[in-house]
Amino acid sequence: MFNYRQLPEDEIEYVTVARVSELGSGQRLLFEIDGQPIALFNVAGRYFAIADVCTHDDGPVGEGELEGTRITCPRHGARFDITTGKALSLPAVVDIPSYPVRLKGEEIQLGLPRSRA
Repeated sequence: MFNYRQLPEDEIEYVTVARVSELGSGQRLLFEIDGQPIALFNVAGRYFAIADVCTHDDGPVGEGELEGTRITCPRHGARFDITTGKALSLPAVVDIPSYPVRLKGEEIQLGLPRSRA
């Protein structure tokens, strides 16, 4: 899977997905963009986004238990780092996509590749 956070800025298109007031510390927001499920997290005022799909069985990893910046998939217990999408434990061995997130005023914006269909 791909870490979209590594794309050069000129290859990223930012879209507003929420307002700061809508996502308090420790909260998450689950949504879809172009059919891709995404999980957005606020961890102590820092925002992170990953694809909401466990690479072990395509389950909704964003619904799992969050401890710091690590999330545990609710289905089979695979753990991932939400800052990078890196798989941290079995049964998952493949990373999940992570996305750049920025604040523009009071808007939380998610970075997507410009070439998305």
